[in-house]
Amino acid sequence: MLHITNARNARFEPIELLVDGSTIAAAGERVDAPEGCDRLDARQNIVVAGILDMHVHLRDPGFTHKEDIGTGGAAAVAGGVTAVACMPNTKPATDSPDTLRYIIEKAAAQSPAKVHPIAAITLGEKGETLVDFETLAQAGAVAFSDDGMPVMSREQMREAMIRADRLGKLVISHCEDFNFTAPYPASEHDPRLGADLYLTNTEESMAARDIALALETGCAVHIAHISTAVSAELVRRAKQLGARVSCETCPHYLLLTEAAVAEKGTNAKMNPPLRTPADREAIIRAVCDGTVDALVTDHAPHAAEEKAQPLDRAPNGIIGLETLVGGVLTALRGKLSPEAIFEKMSASPRRLLGLAPQGLSVGDPADLTLIDPDEKWTLREEDIRSKSHNSPFIGCEFIGRANVTIVDGKIVFSHWKN
Repeated sequence: MLHITNARNARFEPIELLVDGSTIAAAGERVDAPEGCDRLDARQNIVVAGILDMHVHLRDPGFTHKEDIGTGGAAAVAGGVTAVACMPNTKPATDSPDTLRYIIEKAAAQSPAKVHPIAAITLGEKGETLVDFETLAQAGAVAFSDDGMPVMSREQMREAMIRADRLGKLVISHCEDFNFTAPYPASEHDPRLGADLYLTNTEESMAARDIALALETGCAVHIAHISTAVSAELVRRAKQLGARVSCETCPHYLLLTEAAVAEKGTNAKMNPPLRTPADREAIIRAVCDGTVDALVTDHAPHAAEEKAQPLDRAPNGIIGLETLVGGVLTALRGKLSPEAIFEKMSASPRRLLGLAPQGLSVGDPADLTLIDPDEKWTLREEDIRSKSHNSPFIGCEFIGRANVTIVDGKIVFSHWKN
């Protein structure tokens, strides 16, 4: 048994927890603990339940020189993340029960964090043939996405949304329109979106298309890693119209602008790219007003030699698991309460993926993170647990740190030495 004392919940109310095995056995301002059980002094940290990063690239199978399931899991728990949902752009792509089984079994054996695999929408993410949604859902896929590649065919995306919706599964859209040529009104996709919204890049064009499909079919769609003011407004209007549309964004869109590329080089190159200060402020507003449902990392590891290439040839993507909590708390400090922030990192992602809810009540899984929202710390390259180190935040100071991570009742990471 583990007795957690001297903690606070996300509303800063005192709380103690008694963990028995993998579940919470008692919770309250004071709980009775049997003699001889282990005790963890939370040092006035807040305790939150089950942080789930629903957009992570573990690169396994096929690209394990960048990351693997074990090192990705280690990076996750070092950042206070107890579970991840991993994207299917692996080699082979996660489009078969065999690959799903490989991920699930390797995660159980090697990852300190829980791993929920997302399956591809099309075979090989080639945009040609839809996968067998029913078989993959039965094999353990929690959602479907061709992340890293857009589903260019409107008809394919429409059918994918319908098939996934029948199974109670979410389609996650990587919004990038390879056919984009010039700005045009969002109302060309659906008149309800308004003629005053003009689409100016590939992200917004595809977001508008998939929102229009959600309005047409009544099916759910999740817009991945939004980064612009127009994308945020498209999702906001879609929700006002009753569409089953959700979205996510990442700490780098809350903290950085396009100016960071000149300073950080390829470690600030990503897709979608960093945007203008006005876009950054619009994304922060969208998080605070509820337009953004989930806060994720889009953790995308790359080997040092890959990122050492010239900017035009280096791959897109940055790591983020170890800076998720610090990045979000720093960006949203004084703008959104910790309770609302962690709802977007725990309850909301679980709801979107159809996973069982987790909380701080008796019977809930003992997947917990202790966080000091006021602790200042600096990311040092030598402390990174991910196999890759492609972060624009090396040397940056954050306010807010995940200190202890507990999965299934076991302390799997702690910054504290005693």
